[in-house]
Amino acid sequence: MTTSGPSSVGLLYKESVGTIMTEAQFIEAVGLSNVLPGSEALKLAMFVGFAADGIPGVLISLLGAILPPTVIMLTVVTAISRFKGEAWLGNFIQGLSPAVGVLVALVSYQLIRSDTSKTIGKKGWLIGLLTAVALLLKVPSPFVLIGAGILGVILLR
Repeated sequence: MTTSGPSSVGLLYKESVGTIMTEAQFIEAVGLSNVLPGSEALKLAMFVGFAADGIPGVLISLLGAILPPTVIMLTVVTAISRFKGEAWLGNFIQGLSPAVGVLVALVSYQLIRSDTSKTIGKKGWLIGLLTAVALLLKVPSPFVLIGAGILGVILLR
C-alpha cells in the first residue's frame, strides 16, 4: 500500500469489500476521502482501518501507508548522500533533468487539450501567457499560482 492516490483505490476495494466492509460503505468512504483535504489513498486506508478495528485499525493502516514510502525515501536519500561526490551520480541527475522536463511538458499538453481548457478560450490562454512571463521574470511559483487563480476568478466569470 502506498499513498499513490487513485491507483490504491482498486487495491483497497479488492482487499476490503466483502471482508471488512460492504460495497456501499466503501463508496461512501471514497466519497468522503475525496472531499477532505490530503492524500485520498491515505484517508481511504484509514477509513478501511477504522471499519476493520476502530482506532487501532486506523493507527495500523496509517503506519502501513506511511512507513513503506518513508523507508524507500530514506534509503534513496542515504544512497545519494553516500555517493554525492561521485561523477556518475551527477551525470545520473543531469540525465533526469530532460526527462522531468518532458514529463512536465506532456502533462501541460494534456491539460491544454482537455475539455476544460477548450471552454476557457482566449482568456485562459492570456492567463497562461502571463504565467509564462511571470515565471521567466523569476517570480516565485507560489505567487504565480495565486495570481493565476485570482485572474481566473476575475476573467473567467
